[in-house]
Amino acid sequence: MEGFPLVRMRRLRRSPQIRKMLDLPLPGPEKFLWPVFVIPGRRKRVPIDAMPGQDRLSRDELLRDLEGVARMGVGGILIFGVPGDEGKDPAGSGAFRADGVVQKTCREVKKNFPDLIVATDVCLCAYTDHGHCGPLAPGGDVDNDRALDLLAKTAVSHAESEADWVAPSAMMDGQVQAIRRALDARGFTQTLLMSYSTKFASAMYGPFREAEDSAPGAGDRKGYQASYGDLNQALRESRLDEGEGADILMVKPSLFYLDIIARLRDRTLLPLAAYNVSGEYSMLHAAAQRGWGDLTGMVRESVTALARAGTDIFISYWAKNYHTYFGGAA
Repeated sequence: MEGFPLVRMRRLRRSPQIRKMLDLPLPGPEKFLWPVFVIPGRRKRVPIDAMPGQDRLSRDELLRDLEGVARMGVGGILIFGVPGDEGKDPAGSGAFRADGVVQKTCREVKKNFPDLIVATDVCLCAYTDHGHCGPLAPGGDVDNDRALDLLAKTAVSHAESEADWVAPSAMMDGQVQAIRRALDARGFTQTLLMSYSTKFASAMYGPFREAEDSAPGAGDRKGYQASYGDLNQALRESRLDEGEGADILMVKPSLFYLDIIARLRDRTLLPLAAYNVSGEYSMLHAAAQRGWGDLTGMVRESVTALARAGTDIFISYWAKNYHTYFGGAA
């Protein structure tokens, strides 16, 4: 192989026009889902201290924000319900109430923005009084099989409320199969199932748990979320969910797990989502606030890394202000 001086790599990046022609393009807004935190009531906007620019929103305030988001062409939203303490019990039964905050939000968003994809997080942790992702067995561990029925009921209630996609995140064994069967039995054969198929027990969820009020009261979630030190189990989780009927696979978090995204991309033909989580979002904001980097530059570079690794769908808080960070990308 010839080298310098015959080969001069700088020729390929000597002008903005050449670089633009050769570079991987930034993903357009249609590739993004904006995660939103919805609270009961009206005219409520509660800033999330750990996530600059993000708020807990009542339904009417969310609709107001969605006007701009829809105009930018952002593909959709991923809804998280924040029910408050009065909406919690040991089993998380508030998650599948027909008049729950997620269910009401789905109906209002689809009424006002029928072309916007509405995806819903299917989990119980925000609705249990102990903060775990399912009811507890007598020994204190999460009862996997009891949780499956509750998760299926939650997914069906979201589909009944006009959600386009349901996204189970509890990391219970068999949850994709249980939800797919329940949806199909109720006639929701077209409701798409995006599985949090490889969700790690990560230190990057702190700001999210503040926003969602979903931190476990005791213990942690390492007994059901994937270990970041075990590559084979991480990939096997997604392979199993594909076999159970998932339409889309997801890796969460994303920036510390580019190797997982790339390896999974090589192993599946399903669409692949990456959740650019709260800690990753807040980390870049914190660096920019200290003067340690240009925020727009860091955002664009990080999202390009996700695209380069093989991401198809970007679940990201940057989506709310897509044009600010990706202005000329569309």
